Amino acid sequence: MAGLAERDGWDLLGVADTPGNAMDLWVALTLAATCTTRVELAACVTNLTTRHPAITAGAAASVDAVAGGRVRLGIGRGHSGVANLGAAASAGPAFRDGLVFTRALLAGERASLNGTSAVQLPSGRRRVPVYAAASGPGALHIAGAVADGVFVNYGLQREHVAHALTRLAEGAAQAGRDAAEVDTWWIACLDCAPTREAAYATLGNILGFVGAYILGPAPAARGVPADLVPAVHELRATYTTRRAEMDAGLVRRLGLFDHLRRRLAIAGTPDDCVEQTRAALAAGATRLMFTVSLAADPVRTVELFGAEVLPAVRRGR
Repeated sequence: MAGLAERDGWDLLGVADTPGNAMDLWVALTLAATCTTRVELAACVTNLTTRHPAITAGAAASVDAVAGGRVRLGIGRGHSGVANLGAAASAGPAFRDGLVFTRALLAGERASLNGTSAVQLPSGRRRVPVYAAASGPGALHIAGAVADGVFVNYGLQREHVAHALTRLAEGAAQAGRDAAEVDTWWIACLDCAPTREAAYATLGNILGFVGAYILGPAPAARGVPADLVPAVHELRATYTTRRAEMDAGLVRRLGLFDHLRRRLAIAGTPDDCVEQTRAALAAGATRLMFTVSLAADPVRTVELFGAEVLPAVRRGR
């Protein structure tokens, strides 16, 4: 997939950090760095719980050196990456403190966390930018206040984009920053296939995985229609973060498939994906990042989207 990203003109290749679901983050990013020369690379995303932030900062700086300055470090509070190990996500203050600490280390500064002795990375390296993964209002506020960029996972429709931008702007304003300084990317579930049926066949896995996480904590407050709120609560209680145990039919049985697909995904034939991508861009999601690990055929999805959808979307700008 790294080769396809380089060949077809993708801007960014992200790798997730989920023990039990995927290859090790830093091994994968190093491999991607050695077989590409142009495409930007992102940890998308790791967390502050399963790896000490100083270790993560050192790993990011190391891979950035291998990649010739193409790495971005994405950090989230923790979803599958912590749940699969029986750990807990970072609380809001700890998330903010960890971002500030990691960003300082990657800027070449001496920094301490939780009152521990100060540490510093070797000097003379590029400052790797730190991105916050955010969906809830607290994380979006923190991202606007302290991160270089943000990977937003909240939805692609105009009202979802506006909501997230408002929370980011509030955080930036409180910190005396301009929200335009925060490089903002919008995450979408992607499955592109020759037929719509093929693209939808296992789409329920990623819709359930993402929907339960970003909507489940407070569905009514996060824009879920009232008649679907009970179903989202049930999804939150029954979904799994473990890939081998996922049930692609769960969101259909709960009556959530269409709502989650429209809000969170770009999926279908190449023509469908062109139309949906243009709609997301028009709604204000101007930089799209696609999650493909749970697509029916991730490599084919990346290849088909890169060959047929990207050129069409770029011609239409």
